[in-house]
Amino acid sequence: MSPADLDILHTVALASLLAWASGMRLYLVMFAIGMAGYFDYMELPKGLEVLKHPWVMGAAGFMLVMEFLADKVPAIDSVWDAIHTFIRIPAGALLAAGATGDSLSALTVAAGLLGGTITAGTHFTKAGGRAVINTSPEPVSNWGASFTEDALVLSGIWLALTHPLVFLLLLLLFLLMLVWLIPKVWRGIRMVAERVSGPRQVPPAGA
Repeated sequence: MSPADLDILHTVALASLLAWASGMRLYLVMFAIGMAGYFDYMELPKGLEVLKHPWVMGAAGFMLVMEFLADKVPAIDSVWDAIHTFIRIPAGALLAAGATGDSLSALTVAAGLLGGTITAGTHFTKAGGRAVINTSPEPVSNWGASFTEDALVLSGIWLALTHPLVFLLLLLLFLLMLVWLIPKVWRGIRMVAERVSGPRQVPPAGA
């Protein structure tokens, strides 16, 4: 594989990583990529150089701690996810677009559109799955899901930076699984909502 092909592969892997991870752990991936750029572990694209600014890393680190704590508390995690519907999806799209450069191009637009879609799919699957898990009174399942998400994102960051092709293949499998999983998750949410709201009142026959 030529150096140019390698550069394209790394760019696609980085954009895909940012889009996918933003749907679960936006601040973790921002902080980790910023630190990698700051300590020269990797050369950030011009569109992402802002991530290694100390103020950005400080803000991302603070929000990372807040998200880590909020995500471990049942019900609070669902409120956090609901609020971040309006943050994670546009942020994932912008980060994916930023991975392709600092100027508007066809590749940047395509990366933003695909990145936003991937982020939305990951986010809604995470949020929906947590809403179903939170119907259980014990916190262990919630903690297990949260720590699993932490480990997934950290593993994904490492894979994308060291073995980009492996990461992209696993991401493709993950996205195929989402297509199968999302309808089932939202069906479960609907059943939970119907159980909480109680049985429907059937009107009298003559009403």
